[in-house]
Amino acid sequence: MANHKSAEKRIRQTARRTEINRNRVSRIRTFVKKVETAISSGNKAEAAEAFKAAQPEMMRGASKGVLHKNTVSRKLSRLSARIKAL
Repeated sequence: MANHKSAEKRIRQTARRTEINRNRVSRIRTFVKKVETAISSGNKAEAAEAFKAAQPEMMRGASKGVLHKNTVSRKLSRLSARIKAL
């Protein structure tokens, strides 16, 4: 348990940031899942549309520090390749 005023404040701030970051990651996962389901259904147009919506969301997560930039780039690249293969 925190003994200093500043430590108590850090706990509050961390809790707030954790909640925001958890929401961001969840939102990114939802967008990626939409792309995945469109790919598995074999609908290239729908998959491309879902990918177009997911791309800025994922990059925003990288810029906010929720996910690493290279991780996001790798995932986008792999999704893109799978869409092109349809």
